[in-house]
Amino acid sequence: MTILGIESSCDECAAAVVLDGRRVVSSVVATQLERHAEFDGVVPEIASRLHTEWIEDVVARSLGDAGVSMAGVDGLAVTSRPGLAGSLLVGVSFAKALAWSTGKPFVGVNHVLAHLYAPLLSEDVAYPFIGLMVSGGHTLICRADGFDDITVLGTTIDDAIGEAFDKVAKHYGFGYPGGSAIDALARSGDPRACRFPSTNLYKGEHRYDVSYSGIKTAAIRQLDQFWNPAYERNDRNLAAAFEKAAVDMLVSRLLRAIEDTGIKTVVAGGGVAANTYLRARLAAKPDLRVIFPPLSLCGDNAAMVAGIGYHMLARGDRDGLELNASPRVAGFKRSA
Repeated sequence: MTILGIESSCDECAAAVVLDGRRVVSSVVATQLERHAEFDGVVPEIASRLHTEWIEDVVARSLGDAGVSMAGVDGLAVTSRPGLAGSLLVGVSFAKALAWSTGKPFVGVNHVLAHLYAPLLSEDVAYPFIGLMVSGGHTLICRADGFDDITVLGTTIDDAIGEAFDKVAKHYGFGYPGGSAIDALARSGDPRACRFPSTNLYKGEHRYDVSYSGIKTAAIRQLDQFWNPAYERNDRNLAAAFEKAAVDMLVSRLLRAIEDTGIKTVVAGGGVAANTYLRARLAAKPDLRVIFPPLSLCGDNAAMVAGIGYHMLARGDRDGLELNASPRVAGFKRSA
């Protein structure tokens, strides 16, 4: 089954053709990074307008690269939630019009689930596994029992890990996007230069949850309190120290989930899955099987949308023209 995927949830305008949920035949991603760089973050109005300008060409390029026309496509999948409302509406509206005009079935896809599916485009992974979804908008540790059957074990109670990277990078002028800027600086820095406090979540049961507002504030407003005077105070050392604190917090909760569930397979997705230190930390655990997506599939892309869309369409799922975009999701099952 040949599926055309469309992704426009934030600032990447993407389309891809995927065969049988596994083989990526084409993947086109038109990035808006240069248009948002001067603001050190995504401007929703600019993002949605650029999607409107670009989406027809991006879809045409994806079909052309795959060597197929719409006649050779069996169905469409489009990100419909969560994300920026205006950006989502462009992709959803385009997909609905294309499906209506060609008579092809289509489905709306959950962006979070699609990111967790991205590594499965290149690896055979049996369920259940522990899913780790880490991006600018989401931080999630879950048990996955199927491509759309996950139980949330832990999440962030405030900022997502990628958002924390972006805000620290913006404050210090490290560059945009913040996650990759900090990653690059940290490779030549020493994390021992600063000891950020560990986060304590005192209220309620938070065995697998994380919080990034505290270390973000410590890095931006209280750096003098935590800097080790034995080390030079420079961007490289700050980036390395902040990256280590943020990732170590996440990994500690992930390891608790692995210990408690007994599941030794971890599948990671999202933009922060590209982080060098995160990959190294988990690679150092020889008793675990950890699957990361290729770097090209860590960020927003349409291949993951087409991949998971294949399974939905093969199961018989269909959406009608009443499908709407939703900036949020109702939520996933959370463990008791």
